[in-house]
Amino acid sequence: METPSSLSQILTRRRAQQLASSASFDRGEAYFAAGRVRSLVVRGATLTATVSGTEDYAVSLAVEDGTLQHQCSCPVGANGEFCKHCVATALAWLDTTTGRESGKSGNTIEVVRLDDVRSFLLNQDNATLAAWLLDAAERDEQLRERLLRQAAPAAGKGVDFAAYRHSINRATDTDGFVHYRDAFAFTQGIEEAIAPLHELLKEGHAVEVIGLAEHALARASKALLEMDDSDGGMSPILGELQQLHLQACRAARPDPEELAARLFDWELDGEWDVFHNAVETYAEVLGAKGLAVYRVRAERLWQSLPALAPGQREDWSGRRFHLTHIMESLARADGDSEALVAVKAKDLSNAYRFLEIAEVYHKARKADAALDWAERGVKAFPADTDPRLCEFLADEYHRRRRHDEALALIWRQFEDRPGFDRFQVLKRHADRTRSWPAWRERALAVLRLAAPSAARPRSGMERWFRAPDRSELVRISLWEKDAEQAWQEARTGGCSSSLWLELAKAREKNHPAEAAAVYVREAERSIDQKNNRAYAEAVNLLRKSRQLWQRTGETAEWQAVLNRLRLTHKAKRNFIALAAKL
Repeated sequence: METPSSLSQILTRRRAQQLASSASFDRGEAYFAAGRVRSLVVRGATLTATVSGTEDYAVSLAVEDGTLQHQCSCPVGANGEFCKHCVATALAWLDTTTGRESGKSGNTIEVVRLDDVRSFLLNQDNATLAAWLLDAAERDEQLRERLLRQAAPAAGKGVDFAAYRHSINRATDTDGFVHYRDAFAFTQGIEEAIAPLHELLKEGHAVEVIGLAEHALARASKALLEMDDSDGGMSPILGELQQLHLQACRAARPDPEELAARLFDWELDGEWDVFHNAVETYAEVLGAKGLAVYRVRAERLWQSLPALAPGQREDWSGRRFHLTHIMESLARADGDSEALVAVKAKDLSNAYRFLEIAEVYHKARKADAALDWAERGVKAFPADTDPRLCEFLADEYHRRRRHDEALALIWRQFEDRPGFDRFQVLKRHADRTRSWPAWRERALAVLRLAAPSAARPRSGMERWFRAPDRSELVRISLWEKDAEQAWQEARTGGCSSSLWLELAKAREKNHPAEAAAVYVREAERSIDQKNNRAYAEAVNLLRKSRQLWQRTGETAEWQAVLNRLRLTHKAKRNFIALAAKL
């Protein structure tokens, strides 16, 4: 069977609904209806568009190996989700291919089909194409630099490495500061500037690529200090440059001692963890000589670093963190567990440090030493100690059949901060002695004692800091698959909005009226947030409640709710406009 390869075969309304969440699809539909999709461009099986939202976002939908791939420059799209901008783009494309054919489309957006342009260009003579390209290069500095780089070898001038450097400089120039709305285009420019370095490496210019990669890393690191990179677009660029640098070093085999000195300085004092863990990553390239340079420089600084005792204020300096990691890497490279413990023991300022040492000994199969360090950690931090350390120690006690000590330790942790997560931990340990029923009742009693007996509205600071409720008990009942008990806990003492919505979804089938009432209440909470995103979420919840009331035949009840909301929130024009669709 032939694999579908075209947009018309893969990109359907149903497919868009499958990929997007219901909220994203509804918002994307609204974006499309509002005409926010601009500049639809098709090339082969790839569709690109610009969608106007809070900012202008770049969207790409493409068919690869029979599946629909999607990208968007918005924060949601950057996390890999099929966002509202992707939905709007998909609907705009479908409108151009089906709506107009049926005469039903009211949209005026035009589609630019670059495949048609390609056919036209192929029919032009070389002189005409060259003239057009040179005209474009006069106006586009980036295109001009690309042409100059590619033309230099053909003109017998050899590779112009200065041109590559200039291109990197231009792409990383922030001109003071890069605003969030410009960050995507800025990072795209850097990606385009460093892409040719891969070709340079393939062409045998590994030595030069090492220098260019380090220059690009320095420039990109500085640029990160002068931009709003909330979407994290610079992180993959730094990763790509470091990987390119490693590949070039493997190919060129530079002087290991000089390379070690540069890498050490980068790792110790560089920004953004550039060349972090270089001892292990570059071990093959550095060899014995390079590692010796690393060791001498690290140990010299390590000797002057003060030790931190339990409870002593922790030193959060980046330099200490990086130097400690370097020393740990050297100890691991030697396979010396005692040397690794000695490094870690220089900072015992918190309970987790004791756990790290206990784990080193555990991995080295030195069980008694692991137990000793875990007990020392709990003793050094008796109040509110790290729960991970307590779990480690409890597991060690179980292995020695000291079950009572293990459960006493875990119970103290639960009493100190009772909640769902520690309830699960308590069960895991109690199950090892088949004593869970008794421990469960004891734990639930503690949770109920701390929980309120009746739900109450939030006021004052509680709008920002959640008031006590029965969320933990609701979570536990859901985890135990007792939905009815979870519902009763929520009705008795309240719970978080996310849990109310989970409970409502579970009750839709057998108790639609109760679920509908929850959706209305949560919709009103969203409306009170007074922003367009919250309004859209509120309308989505109200749509669910309408469907449930229609199932029960209580259409009058639904209409009364809708009328009340319209009257109560009539000043919120954006909400009223969205609610009109209901």
